[in-house]
Amino acid sequence: MPSLEFTLPHWLYWVGLVVFPIAAMFLARKARPEKTTYGAPLGYLILVTGGMLGLHRFYLKNLWGLLFIPVFILILIGNAGERDARSAWSDASNMVRVAERTIDRELPRVASAEAEIPDLKAEIDSTEAGSFARRSAERRLDRANERVIQGQERIAKAQAEIVEFTPITKEAADLRAFWSNTARYAFFILVAFIFADAIMLPSLVRSANRKLEQEDEEERFIDEEAIAKAESGAADPDARKADHEYVENWIDRLSLLAGEFVSYWAVIAVFVYYFEVLSRYVFNSPTSWAHEAMYLMFGMQYLISGSYAMLTESHVRVDIFYAPLTRPKKAWADLLTSVFFFIFAGTLLTTSYIFAFDAIAVPSGNSVVSDWARGDLGFFQMLGELSLGDWTDPSIRWGEISFNEWEVPLWPMKWMMVVGGILLVLQGVSKIGKDIQAIRAGA
Repeated sequence: MPSLEFTLPHWLYWVGLVVFPIAAMFLARKARPEKTTYGAPLGYLILVTGGMLGLHRFYLKNLWGLLFIPVFILILIGNAGERDARSAWSDASNMVRVAERTIDRELPRVASAEAEIPDLKAEIDSTEAGSFARRSAERRLDRANERVIQGQERIAKAQAEIVEFTPITKEAADLRAFWSNTARYAFFILVAFIFADAIMLPSLVRSANRKLEQEDEEERFIDEEAIAKAESGAADPDARKADHEYVENWIDRLSLLAGEFVSYWAVIAVFVYYFEVLSRYVFNSPTSWAHEAMYLMFGMQYLISGSYAMLTESHVRVDIFYAPLTRPKKAWADLLTSVFFFIFAGTLLTTSYIFAFDAIAVPSGNSVVSDWARGDLGFFQMLGELSLGDWTDPSIRWGEISFNEWEVPLWPMKWMMVVGGILLVLQGVSKIGKDIQAIRAGA
């Protein structure tokens, strides 16, 4: 199987976390067409991301996509068989190598001990019975005989292991080659399918749209009770308020936008983990960056979305006593307990600010930003000394980095902790204002 060696550049990771949500928010606000049709751009996107499973065919309601699935499964089976055979080959080869090293080590020792035995026997015969010299020679003779016996046993065992594991090594190597070729040829077939569909996709889209026009309108179940409620204007008491209904000021609007922004990071996670699964199980090339990139992203998402959760009252809480209260009484309860909230939010903001500066104020290969963080350079002097190469050179460290092979700079993530703390504090201020208004209105 061809390998897939790709490491996500650090700059592309951070740019993607900013650009993708902005583009997604823009597309989400675009007006929907009155009539839904199949589109080539979306078809190509599905072809690139899920073409190995024939998802582009299923998107166009074309059952020929079923041909992709057994070929894809054959790739997975081939790779799994190749991994098992490689493991068996590695174990058997290791046993053979250990046995060969044992033989190479023991043969000179046995030969040396055998060469000493005649001399030791002659020395015993030439010495007086019961003398110290004779007892010493006898002990050395016993040790020499013991070395010969033990060495011969080890050599015999090693030779038996070579005889046992050499055929296993060859069998495992042949099996590994078979499964590797199976996965490789299946992959080439799948690539040919995808390439052919990439050429045919515009015509497939047109054909799907023609079928869509010819289809009769599907019967829809009409919920008369729901229609009656809608016509009467009666609201469902259990229905959750829409997010925009919580917005009363610019702080609420900022929290709402922050929550919407980071929500699209979940889509990035789908693509990244999809790439990781393909790399690991299709190309036998697991990445060193996907897991770390995502848990850093989810950590930032958790922090930034805190203000959104507070705005929309999405935090988990036990409200056995709180829920039955009237709005003014709830406002009083919120005001009294807000002191605990601001202790937490203030601690988060202060601590994260320290963490953020510590992340960039560490000795690094570049040191320009670190010198500024330590106060050794002015802000504009720091900007003047930066160059494009400083941002693209992979050998330059930008402050604190992760401990695995990817070595991503951690200061952007630490500064997102600060942003999350600021948003949380601002939302707390907005909540206090709303509670005071509710108390006044209730009074």
